[in-house]
Amino acid sequence: MKPRHKRFAIIAGGLAAIGIASVFVLQALDSNIALYITPSEIAAGKAPQDKAFRIGGMVKEGSIKRDNITVNFIITDTAKEIPVFYTGILPDLFKEGKGAVVQGRLGADGRFAATEVLAKHDENYMPPAAQHAVDQAQKAQETLKQ
Repeated sequence: MKPRHKRFAIIAGGLAAIGIASVFVLQALDSNIALYITPSEIAAGKAPQDKAFRIGGMVKEGSIKRDNITVNFIITDTAKEIPVFYTGILPDLFKEGKGAVVQGRLGADGRFAATEVLAKHDENYMPPAAQHAVDQAQKAQETLKQ
């Protein structure tokens, strides 16, 4: 084999290895990325199908129902509401009327099956996207009232 052919084989093998490694990295990132979606966007049909994502908003007052370790509650952005169920132990800061972010999948019945529940950590914090969604929903309700 000529040196020129050896160099070409080494370069081709290196490019193939880089390409395969890139595919694996991109697949790992894609499976771990969870999009953030508001209840209004879900109601508008913008939720990804068969993919995990996050919903953020406020836990609706009077919506928490416990059945052993399964908890049913409603996440709202004051305009739309999404029923959520979660099996497991909730964070200590999780309460009605407080902000929460839940990660999971939307079921065919329209209920959100949460795999993780995150509660806000103090009175003033809400994820920027959730705060924006709540503000937009409140503005939309105010314009409808006028």
